[in-house]
Amino acid sequence: MPELPEVETVVRGLRVSLPGRTILDVRLGKTDFIDDPVALGEQLPGTQILDVTRLGKFIAIGLAPVGRAPETSERLYLIVHLGMTGQLMTRPAGDAVPAHTHVFFGLDDGRELRYTDVRRFGRMLLVPESKIALFQERLGAEPLEITLKEFCTRFGSRGARVKALLLDQGILRGVGNIYADESLFRAGIHPARIARTLTKAQLAALHKSVRQILTSAIRLRGSSVSDYVDSDGNRGEFQFRHRVYQREGKPCSRCRNKIRRVIVAGRSSHFCPRCQPAPRSRKARRKGKKS
Repeated sequence: MPELPEVETVVRGLRVSLPGRTILDVRLGKTDFIDDPVALGEQLPGTQILDVTRLGKFIAIGLAPVGRAPETSERLYLIVHLGMTGQLMTRPAGDAVPAHTHVFFGLDDGRELRYTDVRRFGRMLLVPESKIALFQERLGAEPLEITLKEFCTRFGSRGARVKALLLDQGILRGVGNIYADESLFRAGIHPARIARTLTKAQLAALHKSVRQILTSAIRLRGSSVSDYVDSDGNRGEFQFRHRVYQREGKPCSRCRNKIRRVIVAGRSSHFCPRCQPAPRSRKARRKGKKS
């Protein structure tokens, strides 16, 4: 599933070519992932693209109605979530259409903005400017902007496993399985650790590693481990820098121990048993106290 670095890469690509373009028409195929297909067909033609931004794992395309009455000229946001296999790319209108392409936005320069999604686990909706703040409030903190103090507040008192909290989009927006595993490895923290048992130094290390991993992944245009490509159809390169994710049985880059995989919070979690010591069981803690 595309995570923050992949979505940021797509956004940066679209930001180069979309602002200033006008959407002339909308063509839809399968629509089960669109909140209101009729609204897309009725409200988007004739709108001008103002900007493209990222809200966690969501792509937000700002639109301004052109030539409409003031009472209907509220700015709109086309919100797109790529799900597991979604791709949002610009192509000349005459280019061959890949299978599973379900949405076509015809642009005034002869191109189309196309949405392709094999599994259709993505989401597409229109949000008026008056409700975009409410939409953002439902998302967690931006991991590239969160301060150490806020990070410690959100994690330090929680009784959940730290991997589960990293994946909780209500706490941090945009972090998924790949970058949670890589961040925990860099910080030397086992994914099953209970967050409130982490020391201040460990929380600081995790805060730093999350930011460093995400920044590096953005620089390398994301991880193409499945269907992900950027807005021009190019694959990312950060998958060649993975240290634990999907490396079960391979040697750790630090200590040469074999990488292991366990299920934490219902998700596969990859870690090094030496570099990321497992939390002690209650039985072991009680035994330690008696001795």
